[in-house]
Amino acid sequence: MAEDNKIETNSFKAWLLAARPKTLSGAAVPVMIGVALAYVDSLTYGGETFSWTAALLCLLFAFAMQIDANFINDFYDYVNGTDDAETRLGPRRACAQGWVKLDAMKKAIALTTCLACVIGLPLVYFGGYEMVLIGMICVVFAFLYTTWFSYQGLGDLLVLVFFGIVPVCCSYYVQLHVFTWELFLASLACGLVIDALLIVNNFRDRDNDREAGKNTIIVRLGAEAGLQLYIGVGIGAIILGGTFLMNGHLLAFLFPFVYLVLHFFTYLKIKRIYQGKALNLCLGETARNIFIYGLCVSLGLLLL
Repeated sequence: MAEDNKIETNSFKAWLLAARPKTLSGAAVPVMIGVALAYVDSLTYGGETFSWTAALLCLLFAFAMQIDANFINDFYDYVNGTDDAETRLGPRRACAQGWVKLDAMKKAIALTTCLACVIGLPLVYFGGYEMVLIGMICVVFAFLYTTWFSYQGLGDLLVLVFFGIVPVCCSYYVQLHVFTWELFLASLACGLVIDALLIVNNFRDRDNDREAGKNTIIVRLGAEAGLQLYIGVGIGAIILGGTFLMNGHLLAFLFPFVYLVLHFFTYLKIKRIYQGKALNLCLGETARNIFIYGLCVSLGLLLL
């Protein structure tokens, strides 16, 4: 509590904590993989079809949407009573702690939503008007995730779609205007890797979520199934990564085994700790593992 008193209401530090900068790696990794795939495939055409401007816009849009989703999650979980300053096990949240006033958070949500739209609009030039539809869907589901899907145990599905399929495929599509099976399988692998972050988060909060009526997949299936799911998404990502091997990207297939080793050790730590705030250490390790996966795949693709 002493630390809370040092954070002034609506201060820069309060907003920085509300934005959750550590989560930005999860937004960056899908774009990294999609851009790396597009860059490698563009070399077939002499690299003339690749645009660094489009790549940067995809990354900035992903960052803006991630911060927007974090604000939405902070606001609605507090309003719905899911986040409680006294019982919360995870990192403290701005609204629940009183660091950010609710009216200010509403305005911030509106601002970041508009900012994401402004950043994403130029992608129409690179990817066509279908980018407008994709952007609208991203905004709508940023709200639906916290307000409905996460309570129905469907949060993991949304992670696969919006941290896998959509960002990886769109980051590629705005460059080359095509889809490939390699791209789709790579996007699913990415979604599985990032879903590990949600799994460990829900594993830690399973008791509080059950009491709050938040029926996550861990609440529905139980803790032991949650542990198996955590290790399973890592193995599943490596299996799907076989598409890189089949398409001649040997290093993009081999390098992620470094991630799998780290993922396994984090799994053992989760299994040992099993419950309580100490699982936040595993949350941090999982975020690190996700970023390492993104680096391994991207470097494996680029090191021809």
